[in-house]
Amino acid sequence: MPRVLFEKTANAIWISHLDSMRLFQRMFKRAGLPLKHTQGFNPRPSVSIALPLSVGVESRCELLDFELDAEAIPCEEICRRLNAVSVAGLRVLQVYDNGRKIRDLALLDCKVMLEFDTGVPPQAEQRLAALFGQDSLVLDKKGKNGVVQQDIISMIRSLRVSCVDENTVCIYARICCQNPALNPTQLVAAIQKYLPDLAPDHARCSRDEIYDNNETVFR
Repeated sequence: MPRVLFEKTANAIWISHLDSMRLFQRMFKRAGLPLKHTQGFNPRPSVSIALPLSVGVESRCELLDFELDAEAIPCEEICRRLNAVSVAGLRVLQVYDNGRKIRDLALLDCKVMLEFDTGVPPQAEQRLAALFGQDSLVLDKKGKNGVVQQDIISMIRSLRVSCVDENTVCIYARICCQNPALNPTQLVAAIQKYLPDLAPDHARCSRDEIYDNNETVFR
């Protein structure tokens, strides 16, 4: 099955997961690329995005699988046609065949930019590093069966903290993204719970790259 590697930046980060699916369906139609439909009582276009992306989070490593109901079209041509009808901030980076099974996707690199209107608090870099260097860090997580407690430390493969400028600290982390999955926004939630005096005035998250469990880039 062919696969699309795409990015969501700028205003496109406010498009929800379901709306992104609908947007791609319209893009394929406008590009003259007819999608196959599922069988059954309620046929649906054959498109699926691998990992739901939270609204407001940037990403440069989103994956979408699709299947065309047409003669074979070169991947480069599909990429060109989709970008020609896309919206600002959503760009197809690559289209390719024979992508790896999504079940092998395990890790992602993320950035969390913490912005402080009155300047980075003293010792923020060291205190944040110490927080995420603990043996356990428990947060409440809402699920289908209510609120459960989740220890996020086991889902952090690596993490470092760096002061970007006088108003910004960045957390660079490699985290689990499937079975179990850690949302980058939960790193901000941990700061708000355990270091409230370091809670940022603004926080921006992004996904930068994805890997299998051996930390090989996933495609």
